[in-house]
Amino acid sequence: MHKELTEQKQTSNREITRRDFLWLTSMSAAGFALGCAVNPVTGEKQFMLMSEQEEIQIDKQYAPHQFSSDYGITQDRTLNNYINQVGKGLVPHTHRKQMPYSFQVVNATYVNAYAFPGGTIAATRGILLKLNNEAELAALMGHELGHVNARHTASQMSKSQLTSAVLGGIQLAVSAKYAKYSDIAGQLGMVGAGLLLASYSRDNERQADDLGNLYMVQTGYSTQGHVGLMQMLNSLSKSKPGYTDVLFSTHPMSNERYSQAVENARTKYQASQNFPVNRERYMDNIASLRKIQEPVENIQKGESAMAQNKLADAQSFFQNALKKAPGDYVGLIMMSKCQIAQKKYSQAETYAAKAKQAYPQEPQAYHMSGFAKLQNKKYSAAFNEFDACDKALPGNPSLTFFKGYSMEGMKRQKDAAEYYNKYLQSVREGDYAKHAYESLVKWGYVKQQS
Repeated sequence: MHKELTEQKQTSNREITRRDFLWLTSMSAAGFALGCAVNPVTGEKQFMLMSEQEEIQIDKQYAPHQFSSDYGITQDRTLNNYINQVGKGLVPHTHRKQMPYSFQVVNATYVNAYAFPGGTIAATRGILLKLNNEAELAALMGHELGHVNARHTASQMSKSQLTSAVLGGIQLAVSAKYAKYSDIAGQLGMVGAGLLLASYSRDNERQADDLGNLYMVQTGYSTQGHVGLMQMLNSLSKSKPGYTDVLFSTHPMSNERYSQAVENARTKYQASQNFPVNRERYMDNIASLRKIQEPVENIQKGESAMAQNKLADAQSFFQNALKKAPGDYVGLIMMSKCQIAQKKYSQAETYAAKAKQAYPQEPQAYHMSGFAKLQNKKYSAAFNEFDACDKALPGNPSLTFFKGYSMEGMKRQKDAAEYYNKYLQSVREGDYAKHAYESLVKWGYVKQQS
């Protein structure tokens, strides 16, 4: 293995077997009934191979990983409670009131909001700073509720069941996604921003717009909130700043969506024009976030510079952010990543340690610290960091490899072999898998295949 841990490029190329084909093409009576589910919004039959409980389970399994990739749920309880309150206010007007909805603010600075199929919905700090009033926030939350209520993600996953079978199940499919992220997150074996999120079609977006507009007007907000949201998104889609890349890759924007919002305000929802938008209440509740708007914008610029491999520029932006917000978890983590990208591992350790102090419950800082310590050959300390991260957020196979690599560095061959064997049970390709396999062969635990 190279001195530097390199980005793994794992993929799955398992061919579909006759057993897979027979399973997919022969449904039991229960499976057939599930495949002919009724859409809760349209009342029409919809191809669906996923039950509501499975949607909720997928949500519970993957939402925590996305939250961690977005630097955790905000520690600003007042802000988070406010967003949750606005979101919960819309729920009685939805088509699936029974879902276990939750609404969170995540620390990420890129502009986005997203929903998991079981009702977990999140908005980034970046997008909250782009909104002008509570009605626009309600429109945003309503749009994400639209995706959940129309079962857009579940429908997509049902249509891709063949792919899931070929990959050997959702878990392996998601594990493979960890390696496809092309920046520093891939080298670290971490999930990247947006990798676990659904990518919606333009038809999905139009339907979610319609539902979101309906939900927020029925809740008592002016339709101008929906128009304002569409206007903001349309403007960003034309200027295409780097911090909106994930947003528009998962939520395609168009002039037509904005024009439809204006038309609906003039016709269908004309009576709601004078409903409140609650600008002052919104500004009061995001006051703590607005105080750090400049640092957030510097972090956005730094991440864009990182994506372009302009590491010196990125470091400068992160330094400026941390001058005014020294305890900002995202700024500290991004500075640590920037140091790792420059192979300045001791500095990376320092910033990761500060990030752990800033947000002890969030696992990404432990992952970052472990990787930096590994490069500095502090194998025992690195293992402890990876183990803490794994306990806080299980399910990332790369942590298993890193724990094995740490054990190998400590000359604990037997323990390393156990971790490498476990890693190879879920990941078979890529540089990490190659190193794990070759080590097992060298140590005599596996006979080399001819």
